Amino acid sequence: MNHLLSIVIFLPLAGSLLLLILPKESIRAIRGTALIVSLATFVLSLKLYFDYQPAPGFQFVETVPWIAAWNVFYKVGIDGVSLLLILLTTFTVPLAALFSFNSVTRREKEYYFFILFLEAAMIGTFAALDLFLFYIFWEAMLIPMYFLIGVWGGERKVYAALKFFIYTMIGSVLMLAAILYVYFKTGGSYDYEEWVRTLKLAPHVQIILFSAFALSFAIKVPMFPLHTWLPDAHVEAPTAGSVILAGILLKMGTYGFMRFAMPLFPDAVMAAKPLIVFLAVVGVVYGALVSMVQPDLKKLVAYSSVSHLGFVMLGLMALNSQAVEGAVYQMLNHGVSTGALFLLVGMIYDRRHTRLIEDFGGLAKTMPLYATIFLIVTFSSIGLPGTNGFVGEFLILMGSFRSDPVAATIATTGVILAAVYMLWMAQRVFFGPLTRPENRDLRDLGPREIAVLVPLVIMIFWMGLYPKPFFSKMDVSVASFIEQVKGKGTMVGSK
Repeated sequence: MNHLLSIVIFLPLAGSLLLLILPKESIRAIRGTALIVSLATFVLSLKLYFDYQPAPGFQFVETVPWIAAWNVFYKVGIDGVSLLLILLTTFTVPLAALFSFNSVTRREKEYYFFILFLEAAMIGTFAALDLFLFYIFWEAMLIPMYFLIGVWGGERKVYAALKFFIYTMIGSVLMLAAILYVYFKTGGSYDYEEWVRTLKLAPHVQIILFSAFALSFAIKVPMFPLHTWLPDAHVEAPTAGSVILAGILLKMGTYGFMRFAMPLFPDAVMAAKPLIVFLAVVGVVYGALVSMVQPDLKKLVAYSSVSHLGFVMLGLMALNSQAVEGAVYQMLNHGVSTGALFLLVGMIYDRRHTRLIEDFGGLAKTMPLYATIFLIVTFSSIGLPGTNGFVGEFLILMGSFRSDPVAATIATTGVILAAVYMLWMAQRVFFGPLTRPENRDLRDLGPREIAVLVPLVIMIFWMGLYPKPFFSKMDVSVASFIEQVKGKGTMVGSK
């Protein structure tokens, strides 16, 4: 199993190519192949988890010459942080595929092809240790998500897909220019580990390069005020597309800050820290306030992501172990909780073909199981003790209070506001009188829907009550990250 990581990366790609040779009329074979391939990828990623031993540096590293003329290597490897994000990816995609069995009924062959292609690109992005290879995977994610939104989306799907594509491309082009600058500065190397070890740049150069990287990653997070593409993309995307977009793709931004922008340009991080903290806090409060006034369930959940990811950025910028570990944990929490919320919204949309909160009311009477799971996920999203959301937010705020008490205090209001908009939404949707006749005969969750939601509910309580298996894998990697940023920043800045 020396090539285990590469197998995990390319198995979904192989599965997507297999789908192309299946007859488009063989719907059951297409669905079954997509589900089996994604489940097999998840099982193999579990072996990565159990074989990974917490230690400084990267494991499962594979280095193979690729484009000799440009000194480009196929180099992949994982640390504790990328391991957990890969696990989140391989856990989420089978659930999204299983949900889609009944909700996507046209051009299914192409749909599942793009789902598996996207999974391969996302795993590759988390594993890449060559900056050229990272950029290839980073851009490859754009293509399937563009088509998932643009072909299987809602009424304004083309507008939303183009907006998503243009926003991401603008940031990516600037990041590519920064990568090429460092490539020539280092004598022709794209090797990430070599860059971290040897790169020494003047502070003003670091600020320029960090700005290019940070813009690309901030768009993906998305940080305020670069978030405007997100609600459109979420509202128009098919449910599985929203689950993958919120659950995994947004983490590419926070992961990019943690893996590349911050360790490579530590002086720039210290210079930009007040601005990023300010934008993160604004995002926390703004996302919560805008969520509060949304009439559309899907848009409410989309804007809540701006608030939750603001917490993650606040934790990363605190640069102490509590806050950074809380930030990584919150990435996982957000993937589980918000992914579950989008699935739940998709389930009720399939029944009623509306997402407007005012069109519901009293659903707890006709759909008690659905209401119960929705409320569990709601409690997770607002960080109720005993659920996964509490652990991440508590650590972020505790670490941030040590670093910036004022910012942490303001961000705490985001927790209160989250409770307001989520519980108010739940009250309007599930309780009160059944005033609309369309809601009186709604069927409760079916076996397939229960199979999709139960793993997420299990994770909500497992991560909330017993987080040790996750923190034990990330501890050493987080400590190395903090040392890279603080140690190098101090060293370079003193020259």
